[in-house]
Amino acid sequence: MKNGKIGSALAAATYSLLGTLPAPPAVAEESGRWDLDTALMYYSEGDDRVQDVSLGILAKRSFDDDRVLNLDLTVDTLTGASPSGATALGAAQTFTRPSGKGTYTTPAGAIPLDDSFLDTRVALGVGWTQPLARLYTLSAGLGFSTEYDYTHLGANLSLARDFNQRNTTVSAGLAYSMDDIDPVGGAPLPLSAMADVGDLSNRRGTDSKDVLDLLLGVTQVINRTTIVRLNYSYSDASGYLTDPYKILSLVDPLTGDTLGRSPAPGTEGPSGVYLFESRPDTRAKHALFGEVKKFLGGKVLDVSYRFMTDDWGIDSHTVEGKLRWPIGDSMFIEPQLRYYTQTAADFYQVSLLSGEPLPLYASADSRLSDMDAITVGVKFGWTTPSSNEWSARLAYYSQTGNVDGSQLIGSQNDFKQYPDMDAVIVQFGYRFRL
Repeated sequence: MKNGKIGSALAAATYSLLGTLPAPPAVAEESGRWDLDTALMYYSEGDDRVQDVSLGILAKRSFDDDRVLNLDLTVDTLTGASPSGATALGAAQTFTRPSGKGTYTTPAGAIPLDDSFLDTRVALGVGWTQPLARLYTLSAGLGFSTEYDYTHLGANLSLARDFNQRNTTVSAGLAYSMDDIDPVGGAPLPLSAMADVGDLSNRRGTDSKDVLDLLLGVTQVINRTTIVRLNYSYSDASGYLTDPYKILSLVDPLTGDTLGRSPAPGTEGPSGVYLFESRPDTRAKHALFGEVKKFLGGKVLDVSYRFMTDDWGIDSHTVEGKLRWPIGDSMFIEPQLRYYTQTAADFYQVSLLSGEPLPLYASADSRLSDMDAITVGVKFGWTTPSSNEWSARLAYYSQTGNVDGSQLIGSQNDFKQYPDMDAVIVQFGYRFRL
C-alpha cells in the first residue's frame, strides 16, 4: 500500500541520473545502434520511514532521417512508515490499519506513523521522435504504470520548430493521463470516522482521476557558451485527488487532546476519534521554469528556477544549481545544491475541533503544509576507453515544516507536530551501447 505520488517522485529521482552524462562520441548517433542508460537508486528516510530501491533502464535507438525510438522501464519497491496526519499526544495512540484487518500503536509523544507502507511499482514507457519537414520535430509517447492500489495510463504529444538558423527552438506539448485508484480496504468517505477492525461501512470501491498537462517552451542559444530555456506549464486534474490513507485528529477545543473512544466489545479499534481527510476534486496548477547553461572553460554551470502556483493556495519556489567540473579527459565531478519552499494549502489544518461544523475540505498531510527542503549532493562520472560511462551520486535531503502557532491548541504545543524528515539518496548509473 502506498500513495502513487510518492512512487512517481521516486521514479523521477531515479531518472534524474539518466541522460545527464557527457555527450558520447558521434558514433552513438549511427542508425541501428542502441544506447542504454541504467540507474540503480537507494532512497532512505531517517527514523525507519520510507525506503526505496529502484531500477531504471532507458533504451534509445536511432534510425535514418533523425528518427529516434525510446523505451524505458522502472521497477521500484517501497517499504517503511509514513506520517498519517494525526497529531502527537501525551499518551499512546492506537489506529485501525487501512485494510481494516488490524491495528497499530504509536508511542506517547511521537508523531503517528502508519507502518503499513509497502508496495512494488512497475512503469513502462515508449516514445517516438521524428522530423516533420525541415524545421519541425514531432514527438509522441505512451506510459503505463501499476502498483498494488494504483494504475496509470498516459499519452503525450509535442511539436518543436527551429528558427533563427536553428538557434531558437519553440515547442508546444500536451499530455493526458487516466489513473485508477483502488485503496486498500476501499476509499473512505471524506471526513468519515476511522472505524473498528472489520468495519468497512464507510468505505466505497475504486475511484479515478484525469490529468491534462500543457507545455509551452522556448530554447535560445545566446552565444557559443550560453543556452537559455524558458517553459510555461499548465496542469488540470479532476476526480479523486484525496489521499485515502491520511487522517486528522478530532480534538478538544480547549485542551487540544484527541477525543477518546473505546472499540465495540470484543473488537479492536482506534483509541481516539480520527477523520479521513477531504480534498477538492479539481486542481489547476501554473508553473514557470527558467534555466541557464553556461560553458566556463571546460566546466559547465547549470542554474534553474521554477515557480508554481495552484488554486489550492500553494505557491512554491525551486532554485537549483549544478557545476560539472572535468577531471582529466575522462572523469568529472558535479556538486549540486537545490532549495525548495512552499506555502500551505488553504485547507491544511493540524487538527479538527470537536463541536464545530466540519469544513468541506481538510487535510493534515505534511506535503500540503508550509515547508522548506534542501538537497545537497555530488556526482562522479567516468568514461571508459570504450566510450561506456559510469556514474555515482550521493545526496542528502532535509525537509522541515512550519506549523502556524494559531492552529496549535493546549497540549499540542508540548509536542513537535510537523514530521521533519532527513533522507539519503545513493545512485549508480551505467551507460553503454549495443
